[in-house]
Amino acid sequence: MANNPPNETNYWAKGSAEVFSLLETSENGLSEEEAKQRLLHNGSNEIPHDNAREVYEIAWAQFKSPLVLILVGAAIIAYFLGDSIDAIVIIAIVLMNAVLGFFQEFKAEKALQALQKFIGTYAKAIRSGELIETESKNLVLGDIVFMEIGDFVPADIRLFKSKNLSIDESSLTGESMPVAKSTEPIITNDFSPQSLHNTVFMGTFVSSGFGYGVVVSTGLNTFFGKTAGLLKQTQAETDFNKNIRKFGNFLLKIVLVMTIFIFIVNALMGKPVFGSLLFAIALAVGITPEALPIIITITLSSASLKMAKEKVVTKTLAAVEDLGNMDVLCCDKTGTLTEGEFALQDYKTIDGKKDSKLLLYALLCNSAKKHGKKIVGNSIDRAIMASKEAETVFPAYKEYRILDENEFDFERRIMSVIAESKNSSVLVAKGAVESILQACTGLVENGKEKKLSPELKSMVLSQAEKFWADGYYVIAVAGKQFAKEKVSEKDESNLVFFGFLLFLDPPKKTVKESLLLFKKLGITIKLLTGDNPVITKKICSEVGIEIVENKIVSGEELEALSSKEFEDYCNKYNVFARITPSQKFRIVSALDREGHVVGVLGDGVNDAPALKAADIGISVDSATGISKEAADIILLKKSLNVLADGIVQGRKTFGNITKYILNTISANFGNMFTVAASSFFLKFIPLLPSQILFNNLVSDAPLLTIATDNVDEEFLKKPKKWDIKLIFDFMVVFGLLSVIFDLALIIPLIVFFNAPEAVFRTAWFILSALSEIIITFAIRSRRPFYKSRPSKLLFVSSIITIIATVGITYTWIGNVLFEFVALPLTILLFIAALLVLYFAAAETAKHFLFKKFEL
Repeated sequence: MANNPPNETNYWAKGSAEVFSLLETSENGLSEEEAKQRLLHNGSNEIPHDNAREVYEIAWAQFKSPLVLILVGAAIIAYFLGDSIDAIVIIAIVLMNAVLGFFQEFKAEKALQALQKFIGTYAKAIRSGELIETESKNLVLGDIVFMEIGDFVPADIRLFKSKNLSIDESSLTGESMPVAKSTEPIITNDFSPQSLHNTVFMGTFVSSGFGYGVVVSTGLNTFFGKTAGLLKQTQAETDFNKNIRKFGNFLLKIVLVMTIFIFIVNALMGKPVFGSLLFAIALAVGITPEALPIIITITLSSASLKMAKEKVVTKTLAAVEDLGNMDVLCCDKTGTLTEGEFALQDYKTIDGKKDSKLLLYALLCNSAKKHGKKIVGNSIDRAIMASKEAETVFPAYKEYRILDENEFDFERRIMSVIAESKNSSVLVAKGAVESILQACTGLVENGKEKKLSPELKSMVLSQAEKFWADGYYVIAVAGKQFAKEKVSEKDESNLVFFGFLLFLDPPKKTVKESLLLFKKLGITIKLLTGDNPVITKKICSEVGIEIVENKIVSGEELEALSSKEFEDYCNKYNVFARITPSQKFRIVSALDREGHVVGVLGDGVNDAPALKAADIGISVDSATGISKEAADIILLKKSLNVLADGIVQGRKTFGNITKYILNTISANFGNMFTVAASSFFLKFIPLLPSQILFNNLVSDAPLLTIATDNVDEEFLKKPKKWDIKLIFDFMVVFGLLSVIFDLALIIPLIVFFNAPEAVFRTAWFILSALSEIIITFAIRSRRPFYKSRPSKLLFVSSIITIIATVGITYTWIGNVLFEFVALPLTILLFIAALLVLYFAAAETAKHFLFKKFEL
C-alpha cells in the first residue's frame, strides 16, 4: 500500500512508469477496495478547519483583558463599600461591552464557516478502468485523475498525459499568466510550483486543455496544505491587543501603588485602620476609567459601520484601530497594483512601426468568442479581441471568414487559421517567437518582404529579448498566401514574419494616485509577489514604486540568508519576487518583530499565511476562502483607495480613544491625588466614596459621544501607536495641574468661606466633574481650541451634563443619595472663575506635551 512518504519523493524528476511503480498504481487506476484501504490508512484529502472558535471561547475572550478584570474588581469593591448602584453600573458597562464584542466576533465566525469550501467538491477519477465522479476528499495516493477546462485541481497531481493543458496558478503563486503544463520529467533544485511544469497543484484550476495525472500528495501534504498548515501556528498578538494589555498592566500598577501608599499614610496618622483601607481602595477604584471598554467598543463599532459603507468590512472590532496604526503594507502585484487581466499593450513590426495588418492578422488567428459583452477564450486571445485598437480593424476583419484552424498546443506553441476574403486567402499563424521563427523563411521590413537570413533572424530574437527584458509577454505573428480550404500542421512552414504582439497585466489607472496617498499617510509599501523579477520591475517602474538600491530580492536569494541577514533584508528592501508562501510569512513576522504594525493585502492561497501573521490581514470578497478566513478585514472592492479610506477612519478612531484615555486618566489621577493630599490636613474625608465613584460616572457621560468627534487633519498624516510613556507623562502633568486648581478651591473654602463639610464636598465635586468635561475641549486637539471644531454631539452632551451636574446638587436625589447641598452663588462664581483659569492653563500645558511626543 502506498503511503505519504516521510521524506518527499521528487515525483516530478521521475518518468511515468517509475511514478506508477512507486505508488503501486497504473493508468487504469486503483480498485475501489484499494482506494478505501488507502483512505483509511492515510486519511481524507482535506484541509482540517480546527481553528473555528466555539461560542464559549468567543464569550470568554471578551473578559480576558486586564482592564476588564480591574473593572470587575472595582465593581466588587464598590458593592462592599455600600455603593451598590455604582457596582451595578460598572458591571452593566462590562457586560454591555462583552455583548457588543461577542456578537461582532460571533457574526464574523459564522461568516468564516460559510467560506470553508475553497476547493472543488467533486473530482473525476479512474477506478478499475472506469471514469467516475467522487468527492475530492475521497482521493488517495495513486488515484488517476482526469481534468479539463474549468475544473479545480483537487490534489497535487503528477501528469502523465495532457493536451494543451494550462493551469491558472495565480491564487497559489501570484503569477497572472496561465502556466503551460507538460508530462516530461524535470531535473531542478527549485521545488516551487513555478518550476514544476509536470505537476498540478490543489486549489488551482484548469485554464485550457485537458490532462491525466496520478495523485502524489493529498490533504496537508499538498503544497496548498502546507501553506494552510502555516495558519495553524499560534497567531502573534495584534498591535491593538498588545497595547490594551500594556495599558491594563500599567493601570494595575498605578492602582496598587496608590492603594498601598494612601493606606499606609492614613494609618500612620492614627486614623482607623479599616476606615483607612476602605478610603484607599475607594481612591484606587476612582482612578480606574470604568467607561473605557464601552467607549472603545462604541468608537470601534461606529468606525466599523462607517467603513462598511465605504466597502471595508471588519471581522473584529480591534481590526479598525490596527488598520489606522499600520505603518507597513505588504501586498501582491497581481490584482492589487495591476488589473489582474492581460491586455494588449502594443503591436510592432520588426522596424518598430504599428501596422494595422499585424493587428488584423492577430484578430483572424484568434480562438476567443464574444457572447454579448463577455469574451470567452484564453487570456491572450481575449486581450486581443478586447483591445481598443482592435475596434479600428473590425470592418476589415468582418470581410474574412475562417475556413479551417489548427488549434494551439504546447508542443508546437503555434496556432494557425485559413482566412478567406473576396480578394485573398491567407494562412495566419501566431505563437511563441522561437516557434514562429522556425516556421518562417521570410520577413517584412519597411513594408518590403525579405528573405529571413541568419542575421535577420538574430535581429528578431534580439528585439524580442528587449521586449521580454521590459516585462512584456511577447507573441509573434506570421502568414502567407494560401489557396487551400483545409490546413494541417505541415502547412505551418515557409511563412513570412510580420511582427510582435506585446502583452502586459497593466497597472490600475488609479494606482499611482493611491500609492502617493499611502506615502502621504506615512505607510511604507513592500511588494511581495510570486511573479518573476522582470515583470515585477516593469510594473514598479510604471506605478512609481522606487526600488531600494534598484534591487529586487528573489525567493532563492532569501533562502540562502542567515536569520539575521533575512531580517536585515526584510527591513531594508521593499520589492521581493518569486517568493513562496512560507517566505511571505517569514517576511511579515520579521517586520512585526522589528516593532512595525504590519498589514498584508492578499487574495490567494499563497497570501493566507502572511495574512494570518500580520497585525492586520486584508483580503477581498472575491478572494479564495482560505484567504478570507485568515484576514481581519474584507474589501468589497479591491482598491488601494478604498483601503486608504479605511486607514483614515482607523486613525480617527485611535485619535478619539486616545482623547478619552488622556483626559480620564489624568483627571482621575489628579482628583485622587488631591483627596490623598488633603487627607493630611483635613479632619474629615474630602469626598465620600459614593461621591468619588459618582464623579467618575458623571464626567464620563459626555465622553460616550467621543466616537463622533472630529480629528485634525495633521493627526491623520502618519501612523500612531499607544505610548505608555505619553500616557504616564500626561497623567502626571495634567494630574498635577488638576491638583493645583483643586487646592485653589479647597484652601479658600476652608480659610475664607469657612465651608461646612457638606458644602466643601459639593463644591469640590462640581469643580472636579466640570473640569474634566471642560478640559476635553483643550486636550482633544494640539491646535488652539478655537481652531479645532468638536462634533455637535460631543458639544451638546457636554453642555447637558454640566447643567445636570450642577442641577443634581439642588435636588432631593443629590441630597439623599449623595449628601449634596445647594451652594451659595459666590462659591459657584468662584468655581466658574477657576474653571476658566484651569482651561487656559491646560491650553498652555498641552503644547509642550504634544510637541514632545509629536502628536
